[in-house]
Amino acid sequence: MTLAKGREAIDSSDDRRGRLIVVEGIDGSGKSTQIHLLQKWLTSLGLLVFFTEWNSSDVVKEITSRGKKKALLTPTTFSLLHATDFADRYERNISPLLEAGYFVLADRYVYTAFARDVVRGCSPTWVRKVYSFAAVPDVAFYFRVPPDVGMERILTGRPKLKYYEAGMDLNLSNDEYESYRIFQDRIVQQYESMVQRDRFVTIDGTLDIEEQQEIMRRHVMALFPPGSGPATLGLEMRPEGNGN
Repeated sequence: MTLAKGREAIDSSDDRRGRLIVVEGIDGSGKSTQIHLLQKWLTSLGLLVFFTEWNSSDVVKEITSRGKKKALLTPTTFSLLHATDFADRYERNISPLLEAGYFVLADRYVYTAFARDVVRGCSPTWVRKVYSFAAVPDVAFYFRVPPDVGMERILTGRPKLKYYEAGMDLNLSNDEYESYRIFQDRIVQQYESMVQRDRFVTIDGTLDIEEQQEIMRRHVMALFPPGSGPATLGLEMRPEGNGN
């Protein structure tokens, strides 16, 4: 089954089917902040909401952690471990909750694999086939920031980068910070190549937090079931808080 057919499978379910909303971007793009704000907002509207994030399945977490600590993971092994993690979360949570009518929010989805695994040398065609069972999101937000901006945000208050996080397994540079910069730059190139193909909604990740959130909400409002929007519930669409 292709990724496109995943959408057909979900579209064929009853009218109460859920919505799949994902955020993508390099580390430090601000996507996690935005999807958590979106989660709070949707919950406040009384909608059924479930949040999931990349590399969080208990089934493979220990194995992945052990492999990373000992620097034993090849690009293919790394890819398959993350695919196993995703498949477990997809089968246990994402797919059944979509069928049950939930708004499923994913902090990273298959596009993270399409970017990172390809940068690590895996075949783009092979990686997409591995994830071919996954449904196409109703909307995929891509938070675009220059690699230097994302790097500055990530390194603030961080004493050291992790081996795989810095892309040290790719032998890009002996300096972990330079390796990280090159690694992130290559991931950006992969994301940019997906913008049109995978119909990303691109958001400038350097905008104010409130402005980014308002853009997200306007797109998500189009996914609401009839009669359940903010106007119907008497709620404002402005983001909560002061943006800190």
